[in-house]
Amino acid sequence: MKPAQRFYALDVFRGATVALMILVNNPGSWGHIYDPLEHAPWHGITPTDLVFPFFLFAVGNALAFVMPRFAAGGDGAFWRKVLKRTVLIFLIGLFLSWAPFVRWAGDSLVAKTWTWADPKTGALSGIRIMGVLQRIALSYGLAAIIIYYAKPRGAFYAALLLLLGYWALCVLGNPADPYSLTGWFGTRIDLAVLGEPHLYHGEKLNGKPFAFDPEGLIHTLPSVAQVIFGYLVGDYILKRSTAVLPQHTGADTPALREEPGQHPLYATLTGLFVAAVALLFTGYCWHMSFPVNKKIWTSSYVVTTTGLAIAVLATMLWAIELRGKRGWWCRFFEVFGKNPLFIFALSSLLPRLQALIRIPDGTADDGTPKYIAPFGWFYKYICAQVPGAPENGSLLYAILMILFYWSIVYFMDKRKIYVKV
Repeated sequence: MKPAQRFYALDVFRGATVALMILVNNPGSWGHIYDPLEHAPWHGITPTDLVFPFFLFAVGNALAFVMPRFAAGGDGAFWRKVLKRTVLIFLIGLFLSWAPFVRWAGDSLVAKTWTWADPKTGALSGIRIMGVLQRIALSYGLAAIIIYYAKPRGAFYAALLLLLGYWALCVLGNPADPYSLTGWFGTRIDLAVLGEPHLYHGEKLNGKPFAFDPEGLIHTLPSVAQVIFGYLVGDYILKRSTAVLPQHTGADTPALREEPGQHPLYATLTGLFVAAVALLFTGYCWHMSFPVNKKIWTSSYVVTTTGLAIAVLATMLWAIELRGKRGWWCRFFEVFGKNPLFIFALSSLLPRLQALIRIPDGTADDGTPKYIAPFGWFYKYICAQVPGAPENGSLLYAILMILFYWSIVYFMDKRKIYVKV
């Protein structure tokens, strides 16, 4: 089978999303973050709230290139590949939740069991079952099945059904207060299926941790629609432009020489920008009755972020593929895009591993010794010393983390090492 046309802009888009994900997940201090790098407290959207849906959108884009091979291989090959990838990504996510399998309990390292009780309060804690990679795995697997059997047109209608059906479930689940932290119906399902010790406890209610999982079970449904929309956009670009651009061979591929507006790809980009505006208009109108909210992954959030993703991707296609704007920044993001799952997993695992190392750091008020992990020491004694607002040092630390992980994927790319699942 002839390989599908590759677009350098898609690799750059995916890599930029991974880089931004590392940036927002690795501040020097969670207490000192500039507002655009914070998630919206509940309803609303910030640049940080675009990272995860953009990545799911990119997963859908990638599906457009592999789906023809799935179809050519038949049902058996399709199920083997999709189930293997879904299960492996989910298990990697669960592994990262459990890693490094030991934890500090006072001055001793103890096994990190499936659940454990607080020695003082008796409250149960446990390994979080869901998470970012688990959400990606389920969204990818379900979307791939829908696309494979329903084809593009059927997948589009399935995505609409998922979004409208999820809206109906939210309202029917709690007509009086469907979109609040305590009123959203999905938490009851997560508690019943997963159990409270295995949920995320990062939200606060009356100053106390509250069991609510932003990557829980039921709001995986609208995220499936996000992957489907990413696939439809990738399929549209592929089918409309496969004979338009030269086969990509690297960042030095020459720019297209047609005069502005003359090249056939402009029609494709026009269609993408029109779709982006239509989705943004729809999303913001829907927001008035079904608020844009990442934490419960509302349907209006899916539509709005998909519109923004299409606009960003279309702009990259115009700049990179048509105008040949391929400077160092493209190369910088491209290497992230070649090992996206690996570098995301590493950026989640490494902070957990280094947290087991304890460096003496003075004493507490009661005279007991205090300890700090290596990354924490680097932030406290290097980055936090930057003059000005404490957010400056926190941001500097996050940027240095990006450069550190970039050096790893750059080394891997130089040696043609690509970790695929």
